[in-house]
Amino acid sequence: MRQALKLHPDSRSVAVSAIEVDITRATAANLVLRYRVTGKIEDLRIPSAAAPKRADELWKHTCFEAFVRAPASDAYCELNFSPSREWAAYAFASYRSGMKPADGNEAPRIEVAASTATYELRAALSLGGLASEPLWRLNLSAVIEEASGNKSYWAFMHPPGKPDFHHSDCFALELATA
Repeated sequence: MRQALKLHPDSRSVAVSAIEVDITRATAANLVLRYRVTGKIEDLRIPSAAAPKRADELWKHTCFEAFVRAPASDAYCELNFSPSREWAAYAFASYRSGMKPADGNEAPRIEVAASTATYELRAALSLGGLASEPLWRLNLSAVIEEASGNKSYWAFMHPPGKPDFHHSDCFALELATA
C-alpha cells in the first residue's frame, strides 16, 4: 500500500515537493516502510550513513517515523529511522505518557539510496509486541531539515494546531496482516 504524507499547514518546504511511503505487513509481526522524498535532494541536510545503532532525539534532524498501536488501546509504539541508520523505539502507555524504550523488538534494517531528485529510506523491522494484533493503526511521519536549517513536518494526518505526531487523530491508517 502506498500513502502520501502531507505537509503540515504551518510548515514550509522549498526543497521537498512530495513524500510517499510504501507500507508492507508481510507477516503478523513484520513491517516494511519505504519512504520516498521527491525534490531538490542536494538542498536537504541528511546525516551521513554510519553503523546502525540505537540513539535518542533523532527527530531533531531529518528523520522518518512510524507510530503504531492496536485499535482498542491507548498504548502505542514510536519508531524513528535516521538516514545515518541510527534508530529508536519507544513504548508509550498513552498520549505522550509512560515513555520507555520499547524492548522485545529487533533492531530495524535500514537502507538508503539517493539521487538528485529522490531520496529513499527503507526500514524493515519486527514488532513482536504487536504480533498478536490482526489490525494496527498507524501514523507515518517525517521531519525534513533543509541545508538552510528550515524544518518541515510531514504526516499521513495532522490534527489542528502545531505538529503533533502523537495525537490520537493521527492514527488514521489501518493495516491488517497480509
